[in-house]
Amino acid sequence: MDTTGLILLIFLAFLFAWLLNKVRRFFRLGNVAYAGVMIVFVIAMLLIWGQTVR
Repeated sequence: MDTTGLILLIFLAFLFAWLLNKVRRFFRLGNVAYAGVMIVFVIAMLLIWGQTVR
């Protein structure tokens, strides 16, 4: 199991969340839209990580 790739994905997720928070304040998005984007991002990252493990 490649833990360095997982650590990198976690770091990217935090970076993405920080950027998304800035964008959310700029566009005044609601919590539902914010949660939806985060769920899609997490699923996409898990799929990408799953491809690299094989």
